Amino acid sequence: MRAVVVSEFGGPDAVRVVETPVPEPGPGQIRIKVGASALNPVDAGVRAGGFGGAGETVGLGWDVAGVVDAVSAGTGWAVGDRVVALSYGTVRPLGAHAEYVVVDASAVAGAPTSVDTVHAATVPLNALTAAQALDLLDLKPGQSLLVTGAAGAVGGYAVQLASRQGVTVTGLAGTADATLVRGFGAAHFVSRDAARADTSALPVEPGSVDAVLDAAFIGDAALAAVRDGGVHVGVIPGQAPAPVRGVRSTAVAVAADGARLAELVALVDEGALTPRVAGTYALDDAAKAHARLAEGGLRGKLVLIP
Repeated sequence: MRAVVVSEFGGPDAVRVVETPVPEPGPGQIRIKVGASALNPVDAGVRAGGFGGAGETVGLGWDVAGVVDAVSAGTGWAVGDRVVALSYGTVRPLGAHAEYVVVDASAVAGAPTSVDTVHAATVPLNALTAAQALDLLDLKPGQSLLVTGAAGAVGGYAVQLASRQGVTVTGLAGTADATLVRGFGAAHFVSRDAARADTSALPVEPGSVDAVLDAAFIGDAALAAVRDGGVHVGVIPGQAPAPVRGVRSTAVAVAADGARLAELVALVDEGALTPRVAGTYALDDAAKAHARLAEGGLRGKLVLIP
């Protein structure tokens, strides 16, 4: 089969498509024939060597939507089932950017019925990250939350999930995204453009919200918006700003969770979560997709199709 890997770290030109044996599922695992797999910033980080693995061949891809192709006994899944899954891991020989991928059965959920395979492939990593970040925030209805990067994939899902929980959400994004972010359910919108002249501060009153979900990796400036004793949650493990004023500062480390993913899929089918696709690329054009990701400005995910 074909798979996307890097054997030397670098920019988009480090991405290679190679022939490799089809993986076999072990105990408690299933094999998925990949229909589509989203490209995420973490893939660029792995490609650049940000997670280690020097001297190894490292597979790329975390999101998968496709059809069960082989199963081990007792997994609860059957050949032919349409599924989505998080193929978790930063340094491994194969990822989900391949024709086939093996995952733990516990990481798998039935695919959404309301969207196609390409859109379904944008759900696992980003929706799970948003949901698990909100778990860490542990907000109650009526409390206030600032979501930075509210027009992005994680931020957009976070706005939708938090507003559904009765949290009063302020979305921070570019001015052009105001309608989009309000459509996700944000009660308030703040333009990040006003902050560009002074990157040390946000156009948000200091200490004005109970919590921040920092999907845009802003750090200390985002933490300043949190009231004393509030919560700041980032999305890059190990890179949360130092706590001050009694603010609890941490970061979500996304975990594969098929049961939780099934709940998020149900919300997609209800119309409560909105998968977004910015463009598609053939698997053989993975390097081109990485180059487009590096350009930025996407609203939605790039998706690779084997």
